[in-house]
Amino acid sequence: MLTSPRTAIAEPATPAWPAYRPFEVVVQRILSLSPHLVRVTFSGDDLGVFGTTGLDQRIKLVLPLADGSLCDVGQDDPAEILAGTWYARWRALPEAARNPFRTYTVRAIRPERRELDVDMVRHDPVPGVPDGPAATWLRRASVGDRLIVIGPDARTADPTVGCDWRPGAARHVLLVGDETAAPAICSIIESLDPTITAQAFVEVPSSADIQNVVARGASRIAWLARDAGCETATGFEAVAPHGELLQRAVRAWLPRHMAQLETAVRANPDALEDVNVDLELLWDSPVDPATGDFYAWIAGEAATVKALRRHLVSDLGVARSTIAFMGYWRRGRSEAQ
Repeated sequence: MLTSPRTAIAEPATPAWPAYRPFEVVVQRILSLSPHLVRVTFSGDDLGVFGTTGLDQRIKLVLPLADGSLCDVGQDDPAEILAGTWYARWRALPEAARNPFRTYTVRAIRPERRELDVDMVRHDPVPGVPDGPAATWLRRASVGDRLIVIGPDARTADPTVGCDWRPGAARHVLLVGDETAAPAICSIIESLDPTITAQAFVEVPSSADIQNVVARGASRIAWLARDAGCETATGFEAVAPHGELLQRAVRAWLPRHMAQLETAVRANPDALEDVNVDLELLWDSPVDPATGDFYAWIAGEAATVKALRRHLVSDLGVARSTIAFMGYWRRGRSEAQ
């Protein structure tokens, strides 16, 4: 017997899961990868539905207050999680009760084991400059510590939200970044199809920070250690200035690979608005995937990213639509929240 439209039983609506939501987690392992890089593994029951896109997908760590407490952003309330209200709830708290948060990228996610890896930078102390919230937490972190991770839900309509890696059909790729971008670069280069040719440059504080990452196919990764020093206008410096090695490596690589950039170079260079990185966030990332054969992804300290942005776009005429420029941090400035 056929059921009439009027008496048909409606299927339950599929909930529209938010792109980002809070996950309550605990520290399961702390692994020192090198003098300046630490891998923190978090575990939590809800990580079984954590998004698996990886690459350079951004997440936020909501850090405990000095007394170890975590604010209520709806992490234990399924209705609030589904409503996507975590940030509004955080903003509504008195300032003294707001836990600070910092942005990182996913190094690895194992939903079947309810585990998430986040690689964090252990910064050298600077005399007279107090540690920021993340550095303070990392220095004291121990197994069992509670934290909140704001991350992607695998059930959301667009699991790639928070990713700026959009190479499209490009077969030649350039990746550039300092130690803060190293986790994303490593994740990306490990995921590339062997038919893609990628060159990655990663600047790190010391040679002991070089990671054992295997690039696939014809791809290459070059590690640039600041403790090797370099010649500057004032003479030899035993520790290279931050970003100097990256800029030199990229400027030396580009002239030798202009054939790869051919489809991305324009006769009339795109206009660039000036960004005061002391006051503004530098984030110039194309929304649409690249359409040509070349794509570049450049992230790290904002002044270095700005200089490379000017060189590629203004000096060489590379189209802005083929490059993601991201100032992950600004020297002497805390992350805006």
